[in-house]
Amino acid sequence: MTGVYQLPLPQGDEILPLHLDVPAALLDDLRERLARTRWPERETDASQGVSLAVAREVCAYWAHQYDWRRCEAMLNGLGQYRTTIDGLGIHFLHIRSPVPDALPLLLTHGWPGSVIEFHKVFAPLTDPAWHGGRAADAFHVITPSLPGFGFSDRPAGPGWGLERIARAWIVLMRRLGYEKFVAQGGDWGAGVTTEIAMLAPPELRAIHLNQVLTSPAPEDMADITPAEQAALATEKRYRKEGNAYARQQMTRPQTLGYGLTDSPAGQAMWIYEKFAEWADCDGDPRNVLSLDEMLDNIMLYWLPGNAAASARLYWESLWSFTARRVDVPVGCSIFPREIFRSSRRWAARRFPQLIHWRELDKGGHFAAFEQPAMFVDELRDAFRTLR
Repeated sequence: MTGVYQLPLPQGDEILPLHLDVPAALLDDLRERLARTRWPERETDASQGVSLAVAREVCAYWAHQYDWRRCEAMLNGLGQYRTTIDGLGIHFLHIRSPVPDALPLLLTHGWPGSVIEFHKVFAPLTDPAWHGGRAADAFHVITPSLPGFGFSDRPAGPGWGLERIARAWIVLMRRLGYEKFVAQGGDWGAGVTTEIAMLAPPELRAIHLNQVLTSPAPEDMADITPAEQAALATEKRYRKEGNAYARQQMTRPQTLGYGLTDSPAGQAMWIYEKFAEWADCDGDPRNVLSLDEMLDNIMLYWLPGNAAASARLYWESLWSFTARRVDVPVGCSIFPREIFRSSRRWAARRFPQLIHWRELDKGGHFAAFEQPAMFVDELRDAFRTLR
């Protein structure tokens, strides 16, 4: 038993509905592997990563209480599809609004995320009138899995960097028949979304980012604000103490993949640690996300066996996060526990058509996952004038 779940490849331009039905043998294999986990000794300092006690607790829940079939039914109920773009099978969710002229919205996740990150915002985005909003703010939502992530195929060769993914997403939106759309992303999703804006297809009306990569100009340092100082200090601390995972995935993704593809405990803690460090959660992600939610996300790495494939995006594109000028309308939402936080004046220099800016009072790197109501309000406000 490999623990790898593979799917057929659609032919030509066809879009095939996807009904997940993971073989029971794969789920049995997962529980057996968890039962055979060879645990390391207890940490000697809390700074060394996820504690042994927490790791054992999470994995015990995964083995004995977690229900993949619940998550599987949720995904099947949303509307899943696969299509082939540039030779690669792409998995995506397509949730149409009951409002016929709703604005098409392309949502892109990052690492260690997945389409699961957005599951709490689909309903209020697509049917706002049912969730305390206005029908005029409705979206049709399209959420693809990045190449090598979730139930998209794993690239067999190099070259699937941010620009190629952006071009594939434009093809996807055209294949779905949308003559206009807006796009949103954080983490790698912010990179892909920004690349779409750089390509500037005629259908694109605007983008929204919840991770905004900018840098101060030399003249900004003369009157730097306390908030800007704090943002730079957070980024400096991340580069010194918090980016070893990125260096590993950028330089040796294949070596990393052997351990994570073989060990569910290893794969789970590689991701769980980032929820703990990057969410606005006082160090315990269970303060803002349930174990079921986090394990749903982890399953989209474990079942397809894509630890190495997802890590390769760092090998392909880590240095592609460049602060180039973007000339389409841009909205930005700054959550206080985001790793990289821009100030408005830094962003305005990069985004001359800055149509929305807000600094929120809570929330972290996984904005839609942690604070879905805020995330929904931000997208409604950012794109309201573009319908």
